[in-house]
Amino acid sequence: MLHARALRYLDEVARQGSIRAAAERLNVSSSAINRQILELEDGLGAQIFHRLSKRLRLTPIGELLIAHVRQTLKDYERLQLRVEDLKGARTGDVTIATMNGLAGGLLPSVLAAFRKAHPRVQVSVRSLFADDIVKAVLAGEADLGLAYNLPKTPGLTASATWHTRLGAVVVPTHPLALRSPARLADCLDYPIVLGDQSMTIHALITSAFHEASLPFEPTFRSNSIEFMKAMVHGADFVTFLSRIDVDEEQRKGLLVYVTIKDRHLQGQTLTLVRRSKGMLDAAVNLLEEEIKTTLAAIETDTILPSVS
Repeated sequence: MLHARALRYLDEVARQGSIRAAAERLNVSSSAINRQILELEDGLGAQIFHRLSKRLRLTPIGELLIAHVRQTLKDYERLQLRVEDLKGARTGDVTIATMNGLAGGLLPSVLAAFRKAHPRVQVSVRSLFADDIVKAVLAGEADLGLAYNLPKTPGLTASATWHTRLGAVVVPTHPLALRSPARLADCLDYPIVLGDQSMTIHALITSAFHEASLPFEPTFRSNSIEFMKAMVHGADFVTFLSRIDVDEEQRKGLLVYVTIKDRHLQGQTLTLVRRSKGMLDAAVNLLEEEIKTTLAAIETDTILPSVS
């Protein structure tokens, strides 16, 4: 901290009411403390202390200054503790429970960046359904949970949420790639691969087509987002995913996320959760921040982050 020595000198003189007494407690010379005080007064253009016969007493300006000094010293102590916490995060173990699609899509890039910064932290990723993610975090079997449409649950705190919308995902050469936004009806001109009934995607898409009174019969169904992406590659298939799910492929030019403009298509919420009680260790805090940073960097008008 800049000028930390001068601030500590000033604080001790104010407490002791004497330069000599402060010098004895700090084990420094009286002249060194006196010089610092004179420099501070010169910089302020005002006296900090009334110099009485037997003691020093703060002036009104000195009272304002000492309140600032003590708050600054407290902030610095908190900073030092935080730095020590982060130093301790050079090693550790973190378990995150998440959905299959996020485990195979978003998290690999997050964890690659995290490992570069913290190579000795071991991270375990568990792929589970939403209800099981909640149970794992509550039971302490996972430190963090990341999933779509998690229910609000006592004992869990949402540290961040992102409101997303499903879009049509196609290869760059697909006719729909040039139509953004597209309509639900536009997608019916092509074979569709859809998430099965175990996935939130299924209910959102089938409901949207039903509400729009559009006939809908997907060619393939699967509970694997990897399969859905693979079917789209090199073909005229269309699948439905969020921008988060395909961010890596879109940045590499392999897939295109096409916004769907239709009032019948509801959004979904991606939530990062942790236990409400108990302190997370530094390694868990750092991974939590890495996830938030990565999602905040995904530039799209379909994602509106809300961090608590």
